[in-house]
Amino acid sequence: MEAVTYSGISSPSPSTFSMSASGSPEAISTPDTQRSLLFDDDVVADPLDIAGGSTPFIMVIGGLGYIGSHTVLELLKENYNVLIIDDLSNSYESVLHRIRALATEHFAAQDKSMPALHFRHIDYRSPCMRSILASYSSYAIANKPGISTPMEDVVIAPKSRFPYSALQRTDSGIEMEPEDTQDTVLTRVSRITGVVHFAAYKSVEESIRMPLKYYSNNVCGLVDFLSLLEEFGIKNFVFSSSATVYGEGANCGVPLREELCVHHPEDFYDEHGNERRMLPGVMGLTSPYGRSKFMCESILADIARSDPSWSITALRYFNPVGCHESGILGEDPRQKPSNLIPVIATVLTGTKPVLDIFGTDWNTPDGTAVRDFIHVVDLARGHIAALAASAAGRIKAPFRAYNLGTGRGHTVREVLESLQETSQRTIPVREAGRRAGDVGFCVAEVRRAETELNWRAKKTLADCSADVWNFTKGRCEAQSSDEMMF
Repeated sequence: MEAVTYSGISSPSPSTFSMSASGSPEAISTPDTQRSLLFDDDVVADPLDIAGGSTPFIMVIGGLGYIGSHTVLELLKENYNVLIIDDLSNSYESVLHRIRALATEHFAAQDKSMPALHFRHIDYRSPCMRSILASYSSYAIANKPGISTPMEDVVIAPKSRFPYSALQRTDSGIEMEPEDTQDTVLTRVSRITGVVHFAAYKSVEESIRMPLKYYSNNVCGLVDFLSLLEEFGIKNFVFSSSATVYGEGANCGVPLREELCVHHPEDFYDEHGNERRMLPGVMGLTSPYGRSKFMCESILADIARSDPSWSITALRYFNPVGCHESGILGEDPRQKPSNLIPVIATVLTGTKPVLDIFGTDWNTPDGTAVRDFIHVVDLARGHIAALAASAAGRIKAPFRAYNLGTGRGHTVREVLESLQETSQRTIPVREAGRRAGDVGFCVAEVRRAETELNWRAKKTLADCSADVWNFTKGRCEAQSSDEMMF
């Protein structure tokens, strides 16, 4: 039996689908396979088909992952139409339904219609992405930009109505005004007005073991993808970067300024008001993951420098934690979790017997590493702020990097104690040596984001712990129920 989507278009599979509250023609069903059956033949949309509508979309690559899913929800709540691209390599299709449920509830409370939410199950590196971008594009007729000609090169032509003046009689006594004609061209116009990129692999430990995997996806994939976006005239780009681009600078014991990692010479004023110039480069990148992020930022900075019509924002994350306050949406990776909070969650659910603390001899108050833990909803809101600032023209440079953090550090033990207090459970701990690629101190200087993006983190570590436990205890209860059935 064929499944029918909201738009009434039948599809070969009821599994994965596109959703639109308005039932628009763009809501096309997509099968739940590793390849997108709709686009495998790479059939490009008819360039003269103008019936596709003009509704703008934000495209979110990796939009069903931890940070991506929360960002999609916040985009919807701000009335953006969203197109999600995700290959489900580290996420689940069920996240799509959770996002829709939360967004539907939000707009029902306001008695408003939810914006369009589309999903394509595909790797962003796939050649089939061309067909997807084509389906969100149309063509328009525009005047060809004129080419200025020096006056000394201008030849005064006889007044005539036709271009073939040499063949036209001039002895009729009738003067005819020349026709004012302009060359016209067919230009492609995309309905995708911005892209948020979350498609990078992100495990420091895995990147050390499998560097080619990280360079292939994070760097090579980005280069090809940017070329495709440029072809379609999509030049508003928000990049998911990382505090790992600061390398060994994170061990300096003070909050990290964006100027500590630049890709072209940059002038700035230090904390004493002295003007300084920072040269490109960074010292002591500690992992292939961090190097891949630095390479990507460098590529993006070079593109923006060569073509200022791009608007590229690199958001350097510190340590995202927490989840949506409903407990419905959280961090639930398909692969083995490596970040602190989801690892603690596996201990709380009994999936993992003990929490390993890597490094207890750092130069910090309790010997464990200090991190700037930012609530994932605050982080998601930072992407909204970046898109809004770009649209309003507040970001003056074609490439600009911003730290997204709280500006305050917490040790690993402080995070552990906070979660124990919230959950009222004891979390077994095992101390271990430092991991390769780790740094002891990593806290953001956030003044640039506050000033230029009008953004600031609002939630505390206690908020993060409460929301994590709210999400985790539901899984504990579900697991207990399953055990009782047997």
